[in-house]
Amino acid sequence: MSNPFTSDFHSFFIELAGNNHKDWFHANKKRYETSVKKPFEAFVAMAYDELKKEGIEIDLKPGDAIFRINRDIRFSKDKNPYKLNRSAIISPFGRKNKSYPGLYIDFGPEKIWIGGGAYFMDKEQLYDLRDHIQKQPKKLRKALINTEFKRLFPQGLQGDKNKIIPKEFKPSLETSPEIANKQFYYMSEHSPDLLLEDNLLETVIEHWKASRDLETFLIEGLFPKQ
Repeated sequence: MSNPFTSDFHSFFIELAGNNHKDWFHANKKRYETSVKKPFEAFVAMAYDELKKEGIEIDLKPGDAIFRINRDIRFSKDKNPYKLNRSAIISPFGRKNKSYPGLYIDFGPEKIWIGGGAYFMDKEQLYDLRDHIQKQPKKLRKALINTEFKRLFPQGLQGDKNKIIPKEFKPSLETSPEIANKQFYYMSEHSPDLLLEDNLLETVIEHWKASRDLETFLIEGLFPKQ
């Protein structure tokens, strides 16, 4: 499959950084459609196809996975209206369910991120996941020490932690310190040059495959009734 991106993807965002207002964006709307929106949608569709080959059921349009370019500025001191990157969650639910682990991609002119995990979850889901960790600590350890996972995600499982956790989980803290996490994600940072390389899709899918065991573990813990 051919890489859908051109160098103008990065150029668009570099210029937008110095002209982050509606007038400039609207004047460059056709360029955005041609160089940014359509190529990114095409890439997400290509990633869909690759995950489907691996047995992941995805019945979504690319737009269902892609986050809006408009920033939510209601409660932010930064009033710039547009993001300087394109990102997506590629999973059976896409961006509509941010608690469901999937493949996360974030392409911008400063860096490219490839990762996944669970970043947003409610109180009940967090409890269920901690219970899952406590019951199956060896399964989590196996996913985390996977050779390919460690190579491609050297920082391992990341996320903010709770200083205080329910007392029933405290006995597991020594062997499974991740049980204190309130976020469970993993990220790999890459040069923006990766965007134009022929192996971009191959690299993204390689990362997903390396994290598949951990992704499955998180899904089993967050959605035990499925």
